[in-house]
Amino acid sequence: MKSQDTPFEGGPMDGRVLPVLLGPTGHPPKTYRIPVPDAAGGPPTVLYYRREPRGHTKRLGLVRGWKYVYDPEGERSGDRLRWPWSKPPARRTDDTAPGNTPDGKPDDPTG
Repeated sequence: MKSQDTPFEGGPMDGRVLPVLLGPTGHPPKTYRIPVPDAAGGPPTVLYYRREPRGHTKRLGLVRGWKYVYDPEGERSGDRLRWPWSKPPARRTDDTAPGNTPDGKPDDPTG
């Protein structure tokens, strides 16, 4: 497999450059997880880094390379694959809003 030296920004890995394996498209993974063992023997802490473009070319705007930026919130549900035929995530509705019946539909003004 091919690898690329990729810089890390922010967090405990700030300023380090690590070789990261490239995928079949020639890009590194979108997220990079680094497990850090706990000194007391507990479960390891996982550091999350997300991929961002390092820079763009002037004329065509192509990505010149990639870097990983520290993500303190960790893995988010927004990083899932989003297919055009998939339903969007369900939104929470407030069933206690005035004018709503128990099943969440507005009252019928005509009776």
